[in-house]
Amino acid sequence: MEHIAAVLLLIGCSDDMSACRELPVQTAIFETAQECEAEINPAIAGMTTTYTQLIGKCVPVDPAMEEEDAELVWNLQADGTLYAAVEVPDVMVAQNAAAKQDRYVAQE
Repeated sequence: MEHIAAVLLLIGCSDDMSACRELPVQTAIFETAQECEAEINPAIAGMTTTYTQLIGKCVPVDPAMEEEDAELVWNLQADGTLYAAVEVPDVMVAQNAAAKQDRYVAQE
């Protein structure tokens, strides 16, 4: 049986959905998607007095990404659909070859 980890994402919005923000949750990381799904409604219930519009989503995470510098990215679409994913950002490393060579010049 393959484990699929999940992150619980809870978003709170204004009445007209024009202002939204990610909200902290008591438990954010789960070993399985099923455990995460079971916690969405309790997490939402705990925030109903603060935000009128709440959206919860369990975002799958590949456990192999544990060593990666992954980040949770999300976007609320105009139709109210929440896009969320754990992604590893593309990183470009620049190097100044001339500067590197200068450091290795033998001194006599």
